[in-house]
Amino acid sequence: MGGKLESGESALTLLDYPNRFPLKVFGKQSDDFEGIVLALIKARCPQAEHIDVRRRSSKGGKYLALTLTFTVYSQKQLEEIYQDLYDCEQVVMSL
Repeated sequence: MGGKLESGESALTLLDYPNRFPLKVFGKQSDDFEGIVLALIKARCPQAEHIDVRRRSSKGGKYLALTLTFTVYSQKQLEEIYQDLYDCEQVVMSL
């Protein structure tokens, strides 16, 4: 890992690439939520490597939290994935 962040710098610059990255994505519980999120990530990860997925439903069952761990090869790739998730109507939040 790198050093300290400069003003206005993204924390993503501190990562060494390639890197196995855990991404958390939250959305409303539905039959296709996981498939939609996986498709968005795979579109930016043409390396076709395995994506580990852990699922957790909210207490009331209204929301689904996914933790997807995959290899990211550049800061640009990761920023594009975050943007795709931000633009997706089914995604409530990603970390």
